[in-house]
Amino acid sequence: MKILMVSEDLPGTQVGGLGKHVVTLSNALLEAGHEVDILGRSDRFHEGSAREIGFNGRLLPGFGFSRPGWKETQLGFFNPVKRPWFARSIARALLRLADRYDAVHYHGHLPMAGRYVPAHVNFVQTRHDQGSECVIHVRFKENHVCTALDARDCAACIHPLPNTLRRSVSGIAVRRYRAETATSFARHKTIFVSDFLRRAFLRTVPDADLSRASVIHNFISYPYLKARAAAAGEVQAGKVLLVGRLDAGKGFGEFLAQVQGWLPAHARVRIVGDGPQRAQLEQRFAGPQVEFLAWQPYDEVIRMSARSHVLVIPSVWEEPCGTTVLEALALGKQCLALARGGTPELAAYQYYAGQLQLAETMPRLVELLAEALQRPPLTVALPDAFPMDVGSAIPRILAVYEA
Repeated sequence: MKILMVSEDLPGTQVGGLGKHVVTLSNALLEAGHEVDILGRSDRFHEGSAREIGFNGRLLPGFGFSRPGWKETQLGFFNPVKRPWFARSIARALLRLADRYDAVHYHGHLPMAGRYVPAHVNFVQTRHDQGSECVIHVRFKENHVCTALDARDCAACIHPLPNTLRRSVSGIAVRRYRAETATSFARHKTIFVSDFLRRAFLRTVPDADLSRASVIHNFISYPYLKARAAAAGEVQAGKVLLVGRLDAGKGFGEFLAQVQGWLPAHARVRIVGDGPQRAQLEQRFAGPQVEFLAWQPYDEVIRMSARSHVLVIPSVWEEPCGTTVLEALALGKQCLALARGGTPELAAYQYYAGQLQLAETMPRLVELLAEALQRPPLTVALPDAFPMDVGSAIPRILAVYEA
């Protein structure tokens, strides 16, 4: 097949989880004999963009996102026109090329994009986060999971004390956002990376037509992971690794505050990642047992993961389908996380009972960590195959393209 991948997260110098997903899938499809191009942001594009992100095919400049703010923060309300405008610009860019491909697969943050793509185009989108119904994509507000259903309540995510006008305008913006997304889902095929995401959208838009939707969990490149883990060296007892963006909802601050006093003397916590909270967290918590390593290349993250005693994913928001969890499971590492979002679904991919340990609260998560560190590291011989390798997902994705 000839496939056009589309994402506003690509290209870039530091590629996040969604972008890695697109590159992993695209390279695997190329290896399987399909023709794949990626259409991305023109304002980040340069001659070496494909090589920079690790893509083995052709990367095309399609649309610019250099000024996406529209002064929403200054005005204190969500603009009803902004997101449809950007969705339309993505649709226009992909429609200029769509007739050259058998399928167009969008991975991005504007789920209503399909609303602007005619029904005859074989358009598929994958939903990676809660942006199907939440304009800030995370369903997380004031340090708690957001369960609000009234669109006017979303105004509190753009202004700390929204007045009646701001609530009204933001409500209009969010209702339009959700309605156009529902239209897109009814018109075109949609892949949710967890059943949690599908159910979350139906909770907010209960009359939505999801008859064309599928659930296909995230995946990894297992042979790539296994090869780099093999050269990682011995597992180091007491080494705890956390990887991710240091930002609200990711739970790093909550974890570090809770873990004080619980770590045995031999334990060392290493935190890999950058983000707006890094400086504050490093100043407050860095010490003999807690080390901040900033962003690291993916190969080095794999090696550090393989050498670690325990991996912790402390997210307090509802992770849709954490790739970090899948990587930990594939490496045979004991993995601790909160029982939220799509994470409980990933227990199906454990090598052994108790490999993924889920806690209802952060204090309980830290208790589980302390217990795990009192035991010797558990090492397993990595098998030849892992069920969430991208190669296993490709037949299911191709079936969606061909449906």
